[in-house]
Amino acid sequence: MLVVMKAQATPEEIQVVCEHIEQLGFRPHPMPGAQRTAIGITGNQGQIDQGNIEELSGVAEVIRVSKPYKLVSRDVKDEDTIIRFPGTNASIGGRDLAVIAGPCSIETREQAFAVAEQVAAAGAQFFRGGAYKPRTSPYAFQGLGEEALKIMAEIRDKYGLRIVTEAIDTEALELVNDYADIIQIGARNMQNYSLLRAAGKKRKPVLLKRGMAATLEEFLMAAEYIMSEGNYEVILCERGVRTFAEHTRFTLDLSVVPAVQRLSHLPIVVDPSHGTGKRNKVIALSRAAVAVGADGLIVEVHHQPDKALSDGAQSIYPEQFTQLMDEAGQIAQVLHRNLPRSIEVSEHASATR
Repeated sequence: MLVVMKAQATPEEIQVVCEHIEQLGFRPHPMPGAQRTAIGITGNQGQIDQGNIEELSGVAEVIRVSKPYKLVSRDVKDEDTIIRFPGTNASIGGRDLAVIAGPCSIETREQAFAVAEQVAAAGAQFFRGGAYKPRTSPYAFQGLGEEALKIMAEIRDKYGLRIVTEAIDTEALELVNDYADIIQIGARNMQNYSLLRAAGKKRKPVLLKRGMAATLEEFLMAAEYIMSEGNYEVILCERGVRTFAEHTRFTLDLSVVPAVQRLSHLPIVVDPSHGTGKRNKVIALSRAAVAVGADGLIVEVHHQPDKALSDGAQSIYPEQFTQLMDEAGQIAQVLHRNLPRSIEVSEHASATR
């Protein structure tokens, strides 16, 4: 159920409605919009007497939401959600495109700083790197853990890049929450409901990757788990699904971008690195992702991919990343969008080519 407040409703009136919902034994989720505040209601297994709510001061109407994902839906919030990061011009959603770049894994301090310097010079605003790596083989490199998180914190201090890294379980989540700016939930954990609920209790943005066999509804319902715990800053990520194709590691489903944007107010970014698994396809699919309307990209970059401890075959070189940024920026302009890159960054990138 959704309570739509009048445009002129005061914060006090909104608070009274929220308290009334709590007294009924349910959970209110106020979602401010440009023109109105909507309050989603969760926890109700049956019908709610909407007449009592409609009579409260400041309430415009009460709407029954038929979709299983309520808080994710545009029924609750028609305007696109924009996630901002105080102290920077970085954001995810809205007119600006977000670019997240870095190695699959943090292997050494020297490796991480070498990549960070070059992606920052090319204009990236976010740095990705794995501290905890859920690998198919138990004998593969599993990540450096907190040591990697400390390295990324140093990178943020030096280059001003916001940090995105994955939490693979509730134990890792606590440390990731301490160090990162965005908590990533990987594809293998998209339906790890206890982890989703735990991330929902944090108050940092969560980047949720689509499971490799997940339907659109399952993807949105996973986001609903996070939002139902009170964390409304969720970023969706398309990273490819399993199909019969053998020419690519996964099949990057770019059609899900406009499908998500029709149903949900949440931003969606695309991962062409995992979505293809092949370096020679990353730039082309990055261009396509921007063209189809994605709110950003998350790309793996490594200065020595042949020596990478994980996913070297899909990691592009720093000079390729600079090319990607230039081309993505040009496509963004055609769509009346912007790829924020400072003058200093642009000049430095041009000088190093």
